[in-house]
Amino acid sequence: MASSLEKASTALHIINTVQQMEETIEQIRDKKSPVHRKEDDLPFEPKVSQEGIAARRLFLLQKKNQEYPYLMDNKGFEDYDSLNGNVENYIGMIRVPTGVIGPLRITGSSAQGDFYVPLATSEGALVASYHRGAKACYLAGGATSICLMEGVQRSPVFKFENIADLGLFVAWILPQVDKFKEIVKETSRFAKLMDVKIQIEGNHLIVTFEYHTGDAAGQNMVTICTDAICRYIIEKCPTKPKLWFIEGNYSGDKKATALSFTNVRGKKVTSEIVLAEEIVHKVLKTTPELMAEYWRSSTVGIIQSGAIGAHGHYANGLAALFLATGQDVACVAEAATGITRMEMNKDGSLYASVTLPNLVVGTVGGGTHLPTQRECLEMMDCYGQGKARKFAEICGAVVLAGELSIAAALSAGHFTQAHQKFGRKK
Repeated sequence: MASSLEKASTALHIINTVQQMEETIEQIRDKKSPVHRKEDDLPFEPKVSQEGIAARRLFLLQKKNQEYPYLMDNKGFEDYDSLNGNVENYIGMIRVPTGVIGPLRITGSSAQGDFYVPLATSEGALVASYHRGAKACYLAGGATSICLMEGVQRSPVFKFENIADLGLFVAWILPQVDKFKEIVKETSRFAKLMDVKIQIEGNHLIVTFEYHTGDAAGQNMVTICTDAICRYIIEKCPTKPKLWFIEGNYSGDKKATALSFTNVRGKKVTSEIVLAEEIVHKVLKTTPELMAEYWRSSTVGIIQSGAIGAHGHYANGLAALFLATGQDVACVAEAATGITRMEMNKDGSLYASVTLPNLVVGTVGGGTHLPTQRECLEMMDCYGQGKARKFAEICGAVVLAGELSIAAALSAGHFTQAHQKFGRKK
């Protein structure tokens, strides 16, 4: 137990800390704190303009006494208005090295043919690994990749005095689904409300609205539509909630959740391939037996770690592909959830499949219109309307190629050497 002297010392420290905090707060109120000095205020600009860019560059030069010739070199890109809606406080462009893999042959419901896929990354060995997996798929006649389901959710939460009020609220809103669909139709040209589900926890009610969002990834779209529905509910419902919030953190937006395999968020894609023993040996430098055995062992490791899903490195390929094509890269947090399987067939070939239930991707909106991102989508004939399912199926096949290559490297003991060869400066 602490001595009386120690307790007194701790109490004195707390008193001094509180006094310092009170003095700081008082300074802020009196605008005496350095935080409020005008010369320290970064010039804020929600839209992009030459004047704003120049002001921020001068500010950073004065504050940091350093120029940023690569970051702030905008030669070749002066269409600043096209950045509005994508960034605030713009100063320049990050240049991410971009490689290409392929041909990646795909037979899908929307993606059919040979594709050259751009991957933006600074991780050495990544492009080489995915390219090797793509070559194996090509020689095997191509991967089958199918977009199975679509849906994007927003899950507002409503808080009530008690369960009785919550029940009355539920009894009122559930018959209103047709009206909610009308509101969505009036709010968005592309969104379609597909389903409404409820989740009750005490006096809290989570209502999940699920949409189809056309060829857009759709996070902003579903937020705006759900907000319009909720405001109608609050205005018309005879039983009012105490509080409501547009997202109750239940939808899975930008996070891996336990709902991943019982639902769909974005697009659910499954892809598969059968590799003959000769292809595994010549291209992947291992054997089907070793790959299947490695995968069994690694799946046991995944179970012990408590991870959601069972795979090798979905995030590697998805992050690189998302960066290249103007997707919301933060969605990799949920998109990189899935299941990989590798099994031996009786004829000695290897069966491999990947299933990704949370591919939040689009071919319109967001960053897809930016010049280099648009070019990367166009490289795969995936820019614009009517191309989102095709792009999702390509994502699935890319992930499959990456899983084959990493499993081969790990099963044959080549993983370390590959990173020494491709991923380190000489």
